[in-house]
Amino acid sequence: MTDQSPTFIPVAGVRLGSAAAGIRYRDRKDLVIVELAADSACAAIFTRNRFCAAPVLVARDHLGRSQPRYLLINSGNANAGTGDDGVRSALACCRALAALRSCAADQVLPFSTGVIGETLPVERLAAALPDALSALNQNGWLDAARAIMTTDTVPKLCSRRMEYCGEHFTVTGMAKGSGMIRPDMATMLAYIATDLAVDPVLLQQCLERAAAPSFNAITVDGDTSTNDACVLVATAQSGCAPVNSAASELFQQLCEAVEAVCMELALAIVKDGEGATKLVQITVEEALTGAEAREVAYTIAHSPLVKTALFASDPNWGRILAAIGRADVPGLEIGKVELWLGEVCIVSGGGRAAGYTEAAGQAVMDAEEILIRVVLGRGDVSATVYTCDLSHEYVRINAEYRS
Repeated sequence: MTDQSPTFIPVAGVRLGSAAAGIRYRDRKDLVIVELAADSACAAIFTRNRFCAAPVLVARDHLGRSQPRYLLINSGNANAGTGDDGVRSALACCRALAALRSCAADQVLPFSTGVIGETLPVERLAAALPDALSALNQNGWLDAARAIMTTDTVPKLCSRRMEYCGEHFTVTGMAKGSGMIRPDMATMLAYIATDLAVDPVLLQQCLERAAAPSFNAITVDGDTSTNDACVLVATAQSGCAPVNSAASELFQQLCEAVEAVCMELALAIVKDGEGATKLVQITVEEALTGAEAREVAYTIAHSPLVKTALFASDPNWGRILAAIGRADVPGLEIGKVELWLGEVCIVSGGGRAAGYTEAAGQAVMDAEEILIRVVLGRGDVSATVYTCDLSHEYVRINAEYRS
């Protein structure tokens, strides 16, 4: 894919600066500082991986103490699997930035992405802080989106501008992620900001509501990162009234805008999945529970046989059927199951659907965007997961990642 330089709308109260610290990459920016207005509120969700990275531990702790003034992000080194030394390194970076901006160290939230198990080069990172600070400006989103990339091939950035009672507010977000994607919370790294004033409790509710159908419904390879984090900031710089009630129309508009931004970023991650050539939507309908629907969807999405068939544009529906059958769904009645590729019914009544032709299945599989729909015939609950195919390039990228 090529860098199409996505458009964005700056958010009042947010300034971003990027610099080259030489953490892992040569001749490219790999350090980002995000400065937040003094009255900003911040919400976040983090990885559920038990081997969570040192910056995740520190960011959680700092966010529990105070509202942040700065986000400090580096790529190239995850500072994960580094034990107590990693925590000390993350804290040292927070202190270094705090000293330059005369704020408390716990007003800095650290984030890292990159290779796991290597010591974070604190000295190099700290030495680049003045350059990142001097670059701070409200139009720094695109440079920042590029600087946080690892195996990504394109920066991921989008915006929404909304109107309420004659005033406007903005939601802008950036994300990085291409491999090690099954977030179970958000994405590898995502940062979203609005210029509204929002109660912190409502801001957290908004973020969790937006992450569920977007970042929490994507998978590239089934691997949950040690460093996943998603942050939503409200800077209180717009002319709109404060958002203090979940029942308010303004809160609903905010949630819709944040969810739209999260969905666009999440799909951009799947489209940019390592070596991906296809975007695949898997929708499971008529399940007893949401957990059951997701179990079937993820079993299909994580099947190497299904994913390689998708790459080959091969309508080998037997692989999909086998994945459905091995999903942990007690009492599944196969005679009630239907399997569809797009608008083409493949399986019905426990076997190949009458009238199905290989040519019809092939036409669906040849497309770059594919819908796999499964009807379980057990209840009235549905769930959707987004994934991609598995190509030769995925193997090459991950085989050469540390070389």
